[in-house]
Amino acid sequence: MKSKRSINFILQEGGIGLILIFIVIIFALTAPRFATLLNFTNIMQQISINTAISVGMTFVILLGGIDLSVGSVLALATILAGKVLITENMSIPAAVVLSALAGIGVGMLCGLFNGFVSVRWKIPPFIVTLGMMNIARGAALQISNSRTIFGFPTSFNKFGTVNLFNVLPSIFLIALALVIIGHFILKYTVFGRMIYAIGNNEEAVRLSGHNTAIYKIAAFAFCGFTVGVAAIMYMLRLNIASPILGTGFDMNAIAATVIGGTSMSGGKGSMVGTFLGACIIGVLNNGLLLIGLGDNARQIVTGFIIIFAVVIDTYRVKFANRTE
Repeated sequence: MKSKRSINFILQEGGIGLILIFIVIIFALTAPRFATLLNFTNIMQQISINTAISVGMTFVILLGGIDLSVGSVLALATILAGKVLITENMSIPAAVVLSALAGIGVGMLCGLFNGFVSVRWKIPPFIVTLGMMNIARGAALQISNSRTIFGFPTSFNKFGTVNLFNVLPSIFLIALALVIIGHFILKYTVFGRMIYAIGNNEEAVRLSGHNTAIYKIAAFAFCGFTVGVAAIMYMLRLNIASPILGTGFDMNAIAATVIGGTSMSGGKGSMVGTFLGACIIGVLNNGLLLIGLGDNARQIVTGFIIIFAVVIDTYRVKFANRTE
């Protein structure tokens, strides 16, 4: 059993970590100003929001599902949180707390809706979350009158610029905390074990007497929770709330999860792998930018990497089946 686990680790987290190190070395040798402490701090800041969203996306994909609405829900969460944060006649601490609750709350509600509708009427998550993507985007535009919200309290803005030891951005530490929480849930709780079990064989879990619907709805709600936290992180980083933000965030989160070794068919993956996947995307975007490639070229490269990761996943599954 231990040897099998060691093989799986080498094929997943260990292999992904080696790929990340290889990419870092390549850019350190070819990209100007890449191998600097300031740039590594920038990378950590840049990957934070995607990392936070990817934590929740991992739970959904482990079930064999997907959530295409995370970018639009992020926009809606920032708008509601931003409106609360700039409310007059309210103390700053109270405004910050209520703002965070509003952003996280709406994220969880959207996740609950996605999970409940998908489970209750047996609609593929792809369809449900595609609908939620339009609902949340439209709601964000309607509530904000298509306007960006700014003018947050100075103390709130300053917290977003804090770097621990002048290296670790505050929002990166928040994202890292979510990764640790997600890892603990998946590895050490009954809920986490059930997520893996449902992803591997939902019918077997149902026949054993467990209500799979509750776990699936909870997974989508947790994904909404991480999106809500990411919304607050976005406001901390850029000091704005916009109804048009979040475009492409769903693909980035899916990419980080899949590159990190989580199988699109469900049942296999880890939070450590997802974090490494988010790091790979962040390092690639940063390094390609420093060597002069624009946004379009970077999107092409990221797309090829996603396809490559899925192809590798098929071979990994075949190898795992042979060793069983």
